[in-house]
Amino acid sequence: MLASVALPIMIILLIVTTVAGMPMGIAMIVSSIFYLLMAGRDMGLASEQVLNGLFGNFVALAVPLFIFAANIMNAGKISDRLLKFALAVVGRMPGGLAQVNILTSLIFSGMSGSAVSDVAGVGKILTTMMIKDNRYPRGFAGAITATSSVVGPIFPPSIPMVFYALISSTSVGVLFLGGVIPALLIVVVLSIVVMIAAKVRGFPVEAPIALRAFPLIILRALPPLMMPAILLGGIYSGAFTPTEAAAVSALYALILAVFAYRSLGLREFFDVVVATVRTTAVVAMVLAGAFIFNYVITVENIPQAVFAFFDSYEMTTVKFLIMVNLLYLVLGCFLDVSTIMLVITPLFIPTAAALGIDLHHFGVVIVFNMMIGLITPPYGILLFIIKALIGIPLGEMIREIWLFVGVLIVLLGVITFTPELVLWLPRVAGLL
Repeated sequence: MLASVALPIMIILLIVTTVAGMPMGIAMIVSSIFYLLMAGRDMGLASEQVLNGLFGNFVALAVPLFIFAANIMNAGKISDRLLKFALAVVGRMPGGLAQVNILTSLIFSGMSGSAVSDVAGVGKILTTMMIKDNRYPRGFAGAITATSSVVGPIFPPSIPMVFYALISSTSVGVLFLGGVIPALLIVVVLSIVVMIAAKVRGFPVEAPIALRAFPLIILRALPPLMMPAILLGGIYSGAFTPTEAAAVSALYALILAVFAYRSLGLREFFDVVVATVRTTAVVAMVLAGAFIFNYVITVENIPQAVFAFFDSYEMTTVKFLIMVNLLYLVLGCFLDVSTIMLVITPLFIPTAAALGIDLHHFGVVIVFNMMIGLITPPYGILLFIIKALIGIPLGEMIREIWLFVGVLIVLLGVITFTPELVLWLPRVAGLL
């Protein structure tokens, strides 16, 4: 009797504990253990799933290493050099600082793989510059910073793509390379939108930089600019795995900050380590909860039930992708990325595979979709971070963000129904 109601009670308990304010990772662990008790299963299964998941997946080690590299980039002032480089390249375009914001996010994304790190680091600096002396409306400055930051987890390296590779048994290398063209499309389209907005609203351009200053600016920015090339070149040449690439990125950032630029002392390094450990602990807790929770979902044959549901409605590939995108756009308004990726996504992977959808393409679409959720009210975590760091009222940013959300949704549709935009580069590289 108890076994028959264990699953619904587990789901109710998960919802109640989450609404009550319990961290998602702990809520998943508590509700899953409660299920094991009610279903009469061995309690040791919980520990087994966590240990196998966290220590049996070598690729999971990439997550804390990429977090460490991003924290070094911010603390070591390396992002300042990238900002000056971007200012020299695109500062004279209409909406100069907004264009710098977009380009800097692309460059920084090649090092961190995290939208939050982008916003908290170089995004904070740029937003403050944009609102100084009322050069840009506060809401617009916050909105473009949040929107440009979503490039981070789409352009390689990408922490969400590492998560997806964990749950789908796909190639991290293919996922990384598959995100390149979608990320560049975001940058180009956002740049055009900002250019039009600048013309209509009279946004300023930046003062020209003397031509003789360019060589020094480029030289100072060249070492951090080389990191994406080193990472991708190493991965696709076979010199190291994606996980080893994360270690290389952390070491490279550390060498730049400590020895090349001498901008990271012992105290700052200690703060970086503490911040990395705290963030990693949160991620590890969510992963641990997801491994137990997904075991329960598998035991209860939920993915098969989802597939049977779609099959009963004669679901086509197009209908399935539209439905998944709509569902994720709604979920992204209320749930964080890790929860959606680790709890919801495994339910749809078997159906996507059965419909003949390339799982690498599906993964990039899912990540792209979830990045839109980072800037979509009412959750919009990036908007909350900007409010906390800079003090821009949420209402002002929300009024400006809808244009960018609309543009990204259109791009999502293009990426969803044009798989070659994702798969072309991996094929050229001989990975598919």
